[in-house]
Amino acid sequence: MNDNSSPAAVVARDLEKRVRGPEGDLDILRGLSLEIRAGEAVAILGPSGSGKSTLLGLLAGLDQPSAGEVELFGQALSPLDEDARAGLRAGRVGFVFQSFQLLPGMTALENVMLPLELAGQSDPEAAARDGLEQVGLGERLFHYPNQLSGGEQQRVAIARAFAPKPRVLFADEPTGNLDRRTGEHVGELLFRLRRDSGAALVLVTHDAGLAAQCDRSLYLDAGRLEGDDE
Repeated sequence: MNDNSSPAAVVARDLEKRVRGPEGDLDILRGLSLEIRAGEAVAILGPSGSGKSTLLGLLAGLDQPSAGEVELFGQALSPLDEDARAGLRAGRVGFVFQSFQLLPGMTALENVMLPLELAGQSDPEAAARDGLEQVGLGERLFHYPNQLSGGEQQRVAIARAFAPKPRVLFADEPTGNLDRRTGEHVGELLFRLRRDSGAALVLVTHDAGLAAQCDRSLYLDAGRLEGDDE
C-alpha cells in the first residue's frame, strides 16, 4: 500500500548518464525524471541495453549521474561522498541481483548477518535466522552458496535484502538466472515479503508476470522513460 503522506522514497530529476566510447560519448540516459513513493512497487521494463541496470544503480547511489540529481528519502546524493552514500543506504536500502551476489566463503547465515552487522543491529544472528526461516531455509543456515541451488541462493539473497527492514528495495532481474518454475516461486516470495514489510520496490525485469504485480510499470527505451509515471 502506498503512503502518500510520507516523503518520496526515490526521486530523480533530469537524470543523464554519459559514457565515453571508442567513437565518442554515448548517452545511456537522457533527461530522465521519476518519483517513487513510499511503499510503492514500480517495474522498469525495456529492451536489453536500454539502460535499466544503469538507472537502478544511479537511483540506489551505487553510481553517479553525468547530470541531474537523485534523492533518497529526501536526501540529495550528489553532495555526498561514497562513504556518506553508503551510510545513507545502510539499514534503509536492500538489494537483490540477478547473480545473487552472495559471498562464497560465508554460510547462508553469515551472508544474511553481514548487512545487519554493518547497520549496527544489536542481535544480527537472531534476525538473520528469522529471515532465513521466512524464506524457507531454516534448515540450511550453515550451507555455503556452492552447496545451494540457484533458487536457494536467491532466497538467501532475498532474506539478506529484507533482514535490515529496508524502506526501499532495488531488484535487478531477480529471476533472470532461474528456470520458470523456480522464478515464479522466488517472485511470489519477493512480493510477499515486500507487502509484509511495506518497503518500496524498484524492480528491473523482463518478466511481464513480475511487472504485473507492481503498482505501475515504466518503459525505458533509448535512454528515456515512457509509460505511467503518475
